Amino acid sequence: MRSIPVDLFETPRSRATLGSTVDNPLSVLDLTLRTREAVESKVRSVWVRGEISDFKRHRNGHWYFSLRDRAAQIPCVVWLADQYRMPAAPDDGMQVVLFGSMTVFAARGTLQLKVTRIDAEGDGLWRKAMELTLAKLRKEGLLDESRKRPIPHYPKCIAVVTSADGAALRDIVAVMRERNLGARVVVCPTQVQGDTAALEIAAAIRRIGRWGKADVVIVGRGGGSNDDLWAFNDERVARAVAGCAMPVISAVGHEVDTTVCDAVADLRAPTPSAAAAAACASRDDVRKTLALAQRRISESAQTRIRAERQELEKIGRSIAHLSSRIVAHKKALLGACAARLNALSPLATLSRGYAVARDKDGRALTSARQFSKDLKFDLLLHDGEVAARADEVSPTDRQQ
Repeated sequence: MRSIPVDLFETPRSRATLGSTVDNPLSVLDLTLRTREAVESKVRSVWVRGEISDFKRHRNGHWYFSLRDRAAQIPCVVWLADQYRMPAAPDDGMQVVLFGSMTVFAARGTLQLKVTRIDAEGDGLWRKAMELTLAKLRKEGLLDESRKRPIPHYPKCIAVVTSADGAALRDIVAVMRERNLGARVVVCPTQVQGDTAALEIAAAIRRIGRWGKADVVIVGRGGGSNDDLWAFNDERVARAVAGCAMPVISAVGHEVDTTVCDAVADLRAPTPSAAAAAACASRDDVRKTLALAQRRISESAQTRIRAERQELEKIGRSIAHLSSRIVAHKKALLGACAARLNALSPLATLSRGYAVARDKDGRALTSARQFSKDLKFDLLLHDGEVAARADEVSPTDRQQ
């Protein structure tokens, strides 16, 4: 530790009292406290670049490590209360840029850098924090594709969680007006960056869920740096999205930006404008859908008519075939019956040489007693009739 001139600790009182003589020395605590006061008053907060080494997480939650380069190193501390500003704890060997102020740790009399912000070279620290959050959510199944819900094509109400005065909201509203399907847009304004943004976004999503009248929710903002977008990588926001009763579209930043909110949402849109387009169909889409439906209905009806016509033709052929069989069977039965009737018919008897006598009323005269002299009658033969008259009647006593 560099030596500090004694006059940094001198005050009008100290010249006359503490530390001015061998009989009135300073205590070690007084010395370290005065040293800390002098250091903190003379050295302003600064950005420092270096490499992380010997990182340790104390049981009280504070982080301790060294920041070094090729020529020197300095102890660093990150108090638990300041860690919320940092995406994740750094790893040993990580190149970082720190922001902090010099102080003295009185208990050991050591000079150290009190860090309030850490930016890794590139996106290493942001990527690590995001990967840790994603791994935790993936273990719980919140990233599974099977739990993602479809976005309704024709929503009546679309809720938007974003900044009330941001470009994202203007883009969403512009797209909705252009598509003009009469969907109601409800905005739940919130901060989208800063220390309180994550809490506000999560609270807004839960508020919409309790309201329960939206068909789909758009959560997002315009582009920005990793720091600007970091609220949408917060675990609290991710859990609010996963727990939302309605399908959620995430539209954070530009197309190249990816967040934890994107991974958990039911649909990730590359931009807020794309999210608005995905949330509802346009008039042209509706016309195309209706035309396609009409064509499909017509084709389905024609197909059904052809199928029914073929079925009717098949039934007709079956009926005709069955009718022919029935007619043939009936003809055979009729022929058999005709043959039997013919065998029993009087005409058949007549054809064998017999004749039948009938009176003028056509009644058969079957007994000689029915005849009288000069009775006119007809004699029926197999091939015609003969008019006759009885000249003489000779009945016998034998029963006919």
